[in-house]
Amino acid sequence: MKLYHEVRGCSLAVDIVAREIGIALDYEWVDMVHKRLADGRDYLHINSKGTVPTLELPDGERLSEGAVIMQYLADRHPEAGLLPAPGTMARYRVLEWMSFVGADLHKGGFMPMFKATTPPEYRAIARTYLDGRLGWLDAQLADRVFLTGDRFTIADAHCYTIAMWTHAHAIPTDGWPHLTRYLATVGARPSVRGAEETAAAEGRRQHAARSAVR
Repeated sequence: MKLYHEVRGCSLAVDIVAREIGIALDYEWVDMVHKRLADGRDYLHINSKGTVPTLELPDGERLSEGAVIMQYLADRHPEAGLLPAPGTMARYRVLEWMSFVGADLHKGGFMPMFKATTPPEYRAIARTYLDGRLGWLDAQLADRVFLTGDRFTIADAHCYTIAMWTHAHAIPTDGWPHLTRYLATVGARPSVRGAEETAAAEGRRQHAARSAVR
């Protein structure tokens, strides 16, 4: 399977889930600024929304939206235990967290911070909102290792990927000790280390390529 991936993007969560399952992905790195692939092709021909991740299946079918892709992979490999069985309350708890991460942290919290067109006054509002959501998350983690208890799920891959954007925006997490501990715990997993190392290596390659043409 092929993952259309961005070096610092939310697509990292899909790579983490694939590694937890033991699936080797082929990577197509996307320049999200210009919506181009490494060979110059227009990424909009792959995903007309222009977003990552996109997963291309062996039969040529493509799935977009990270939360859906992670559910697809987990359901295809239930033995990995990353998503409880359909119809169980345990599954809905995982999906509840997936919704929170996607809506409250990703879109509602961090995205206005990333966009250069966000007005300064709204950037301050978004930061206040984000701090509130991260504080709430910290409180939920006070009595558990992972989001739903003692077992790592797709929600943790998702949450870790987005919450780590605190580093990109120089937002210290010291005031949220449970969140800090959680990020360190998840970050120590081999799947996470491997996914981050792959993205970092591609980031270095892209930087070297840009420097070479200056």
